[in-house]
Amino acid sequence: MPAKHRIFTTSVARVYPYYLAKAEKKGRKKAEVDAVICWLTGYTPRQLGGELRKQTDFETFFREAPKPNPARKSITGTICGVRVEDIEEPTMREIRYLDKLVDELAKGKPMEKILRT
Repeated sequence: MPAKHRIFTTSVARVYPYYLAKAEKKGRKKAEVDAVICWLTGYTPRQLGGELRKQTDFETFFREAPKPNPARKSITGTICGVRVEDIEEPTMREIRYLDKLVDELAKGKPMEKILRT
C-alpha cells in the first residue's frame, strides 16, 4: 500500500494563512475565503474556527465535514497541472477543490460564480 501524501496529515491551520495571503493579495477578504471553505464542506464559520484551533489535518477535516456541498462536483479545471475532475483519490480531490476555489477567488471571479449559485 503506498504511503499517504503528506498533505493529508498537514493541518488545515498550517495552510490556511497561505489561502488568506493569496486571496488578500488580490483584494479579497478573509470572510470570502471562509465562505468558500464553508460552502465546500458544510462547516459553519464557528466550526471552521474550531477546526483551525484544533490543528485538524486535511484528511480528518474532509472526512468529518458536516455537509459536503453536492455542487462541489461541478468544480472543474486544472490545479497544479492536473484536472480536478480526474483526481481519483477522494481526499486529494477535496483538497484540490478547495485549492481551485481559492484560485478562483484570487483571480477576481464573482462569489456567485465561485459558489456555483
